[in-house]
Amino acid sequence: MENIVIAGIFLALLFNFVNGLNDAANSIATVVATRVLTPLQAVLMAAFFNMAGPFIFTTVVAKTIGKGIIESGFLTTEVILVGMSAAVFWVFISSYAGIPISASHALVGGLIGSAIAFGGIGSVLWPSSDLFFRAVTMAAGGGICGAFILSLTARGKGEENWPEYTALGALCGISLVIPAGVITGVLPVSGILAIIIFIVVSPTLGLISAYLLGMVIIRLFRNANSKWMNVIFSKLQVFSAAFYSIGHGSNDAQNAMGVITALLVAAGILSEFIVPAWVIIISGLAIALGTFLGGWRVVETMGKKITKLRPYQGFCAETGGGVVLSFVTAFGVPVSTTHAISGSIMGVGATRGYSAVQWGIVRRIVAAWVLTIPLTATCSFAAFLAYRAIVGI
Repeated sequence: MENIVIAGIFLALLFNFVNGLNDAANSIATVVATRVLTPLQAVLMAAFFNMAGPFIFTTVVAKTIGKGIIESGFLTTEVILVGMSAAVFWVFISSYAGIPISASHALVGGLIGSAIAFGGIGSVLWPSSDLFFRAVTMAAGGGICGAFILSLTARGKGEENWPEYTALGALCGISLVIPAGVITGVLPVSGILAIIIFIVVSPTLGLISAYLLGMVIIRLFRNANSKWMNVIFSKLQVFSAAFYSIGHGSNDAQNAMGVITALLVAAGILSEFIVPAWVIIISGLAIALGTFLGGWRVVETMGKKITKLRPYQGFCAETGGGVVLSFVTAFGVPVSTTHAISGSIMGVGATRGYSAVQWGIVRRIVAAWVLTIPLTATCSFAAFLAYRAIVGI
């Protein structure tokens, strides 16, 4: 095995390690915040189910990362190494600051930046103009309808902050129309377009799912003893956390798996793009180690600072996030598990009212989401140009 491939595998495992510092910590944030499991128990559970995820849902997302973003002729070992380095840097900085971002988006941005520096704008697999226009049209229609409906509802109830509800209605409309288009085949999104669209759609779907589930539970158990509810949902939350961890492993944790497999194919070690079992296992172990050693800053932000959680709310957030991840993975769409669980926590917090969510923290998180791809792409682009100048390629 060539030294550069070994270096690439090591860097991919380092990427999964910092993924554990940030993304995988999200899957255990609520179960730790509600004290259902100890941190060690939660980490061990997350590690096991993260590794189980790709075996359950297949490795279709890894194929998207390895084959669906950059033209195969431009996905060289150098492009991959520089792109991953930029992604590792951004995720590490964000994790240190306690900001839950998307490791998958950092990797996508890193690969795009280094590929453009290597082969120009044509090295990236951009969506067709027809598909892009169709997505914009559907999103605009759904957004207008959602904004109109929720604005009327809020004003009819005398809500003073109805403009905020209008914006939320637009997001909900977009996030319901787009998945409907994906399911029916009207909007067959993939690759970069799917990633960009689901920056908006996945957290909003998580918010909607967790909010609706939370409201149903509140109605069903409105006369129940709170202590009894805590006991019941503490047990159920173990299953919901496992469900969410499977979703994380089946989607976001496959990013580094796709990169390692692409390296093995490029080096001629593999004849076709099939993720080996040993790649899945070592990737899961790297994520678990990162979560155990440094994921607690993100756990603090996700589980406590956005909104205070009780066991039933943690159950709703994890179940809502897990449903979103399972849905998009079934259609082969790579999304951010960070976005899904963040939206779910916001949704379950909103069941107690608009003011129950710390929207200042939310705005800081959303800003990091928006900046992740362009910042890592810019960093990677500059790094590859520097690498080219040094080695003379």
